[in-house]
Amino acid sequence: MAASVVKSGGGGGSRRRRRRRSGGTQPMSEINVTPFVDVMLVLLIIFMVAAPLLTVGVPVELPKTAAQALPQETEEPLTVTIAADGSILLQSTEISRDDLVPRLRAIAAERSDDRVYLRADGVVPYEEVAQVMGALNAGGFSSIGLVTDIGGPALNGTDQ
Repeated sequence: MAASVVKSGGGGGSRRRRRRRSGGTQPMSEINVTPFVDVMLVLLIIFMVAAPLLTVGVPVELPKTAAQALPQETEEPLTVTIAADGSILLQSTEISRDDLVPRLRAIAAERSDDRVYLRADGVVPYEEVAQVMGALNAGGFSSIGLVTDIGGPALNGTDQ
């Protein structure tokens, strides 16, 4: 006698289907990075727009000359500014005349470049500019660049 197995439920085989419960949700096991990337791109755009606006400067009326601009450097340039009222600023920090040389020596010890840019208002007497240039030299900076605006008169009498 042979036993035979009969399948119930039709000829196509039975498929097991899992149905989710209508009331419950399963936690997703994948990390969705799309919102994170969207937020990072928005922040990148905000910083790209806002970064040039963060540059704070001291209002100085620079004298105009016919000289061309110097090429850009890899290290942030050190700038000393003499304002119209005679105050001295190292980068954007006001500093007293007595503290200028010691601070410059400390900065010169940390920097690889001995170049410094001197910005002086056009109404500042030449004597004060020369004194600050001497302090820059005593502070360890032998390469002093004088910052001017372009478009002033040339030596041949023409305006450029």
